[in-house]
Amino acid sequence: MTLANRPISRRRTLASAAAATICGALGAGMPARAATLAEPSAPFTVSWLHQRVRELAASPFEPLKVDLPATLTDISYAQYHDIRFHGDQALWRDLNLTFEAQFFHLGYQYREPVHVFDVVDGVAREVVYAPALFDFGKSGIDPAGLAALSFSGFRLHYPINRPDYRDEVAVFQGASYLRCLGRGEGFGLSARGLAVNTGLPEGEEFPSFRSFWLERPLPGAAEIKLHALLDSPSVAGAYSFAIRPGETTAVDVSAFLVARNAIKLIGLAPLTSMYFFGENDRQGVDDYRPEVHDSDGMAIWHASGEWLWRPLINPAELAVTSFGGDAPRGFGLLQRDRDFASYEDLYTHPERRPTLWIEPLAGWGRGEVRLIEIPSDQEIHDNIVAFWVPEKPVGAGDAVEISYRQHWGETAPFQPPGAIVRATRIGRGKADNTRRFAVDFAGGELPHLPPDAAVEAVVTASSGKIDEVIVQENQPIGGWRALFDFVPADDSPADLRCFLRQQDHFLSETWSYRWMR
Repeated sequence: MTLANRPISRRRTLASAAAATICGALGAGMPARAATLAEPSAPFTVSWLHQRVRELAASPFEPLKVDLPATLTDISYAQYHDIRFHGDQALWRDLNLTFEAQFFHLGYQYREPVHVFDVVDGVAREVVYAPALFDFGKSGIDPAGLAALSFSGFRLHYPINRPDYRDEVAVFQGASYLRCLGRGEGFGLSARGLAVNTGLPEGEEFPSFRSFWLERPLPGAAEIKLHALLDSPSVAGAYSFAIRPGETTAVDVSAFLVARNAIKLIGLAPLTSMYFFGENDRQGVDDYRPEVHDSDGMAIWHASGEWLWRPLINPAELAVTSFGGDAPRGFGLLQRDRDFASYEDLYTHPERRPTLWIEPLAGWGRGEVRLIEIPSDQEIHDNIVAFWVPEKPVGAGDAVEISYRQHWGETAPFQPPGAIVRATRIGRGKADNTRRFAVDFAGGELPHLPPDAAVEAVVTASSGKIDEVIVQENQPIGGWRALFDFVPADDSPADLRCFLRQQDHFLSETWSYRWMR
């Protein structure tokens, strides 16, 4: 199956990342022991890693040959969930540093081993797998025959929420996936190292991080640096990450990629999220919860200065939208709605899920932000993908270098100067073949305008007709509402746009919506 008809399953991925929460207290009463390290290997430098990437890209791709016992591959999610890392065996636990690393076991859907190295003064030592590092609980797995394995990933812990406890702040597990948290948040959307051929009919390629080098942080450090080797049939790559946990957790990413062969579609700085339904997209929904999503929209800050907000949808068929031009000042998938009443979900608390904003740093040029929305009939799938596609095609042997900053937090670090879209609601218009839109704007200058202010809603459509445009003060939210009817020309999709202005003065960001019958 291709990505177009099979969204990525991820709900259990997040659960397994968060479930094995171990004692993370800073030192007090904990045994002074930690994961075992192998003898020192060759010196590690970033330049060495880049040379390794060049060598890999110049040779045929070698798939991983993994021979896991059936006791690990033929297990249920619940069994895998029961395999938990011993927190007192965490890497650097015996050094009482602010950061520590804990590891995930191979098994279930995580069948690709990764090698993790501890780097001190440029010397790398591999973290050695041992069954004793894990509690197998009620999984029914006998660890006696699991001596020669590796890990499937790791997570970093840091005292982000309180000074005496190390909480999870970052998870690397599965393909090139990365998940981070800001203070007080729960896991939601993901980032990836690279997207290849995402949304194309021939199917997606999933590059994987094969090895990681963790630079041992200094005592009291507020930042940790690590590096990763990525490999796939089409491309090899070296990634460097600098992670700074906080109210908003910042991750500086630098990537050096070399293509083995021509790549039809390369997606840089990719984001992956889940959108099942929301206030704008409830047709056919039978659920007690008002909304179910990890992100409710995509925001783009264009190079021209325009701010655009695109509410997400769960389409009936694959939807691909491109926003082209010079490199944006930033883009991201946002969870703007932070009201518990919007979700009424006591189990997953979507209102606490992070927003992820991408801030370009270097290596960007002309291209497009591409948004892919994939039909999904369950909330367990990541069906939203967004990434940057460079204008220049990537041919065999080409090298690509790019750097950017990820911001994981409650809000994006940059905000539009005017009002933002607070909600999008859709219902039947005056006639059977029309749809009425209610777009609420709040913030900026809107709370200070008098009720009789000459506020105009500028509404356009790529096809069809816009009718009955009304602008009303929305006093409960301190904003204004644009109401209008859309009359489709036919069954084909249409792109709608709306913003508020007062004479020649722009009052809001631009609302952009893809209508599909």
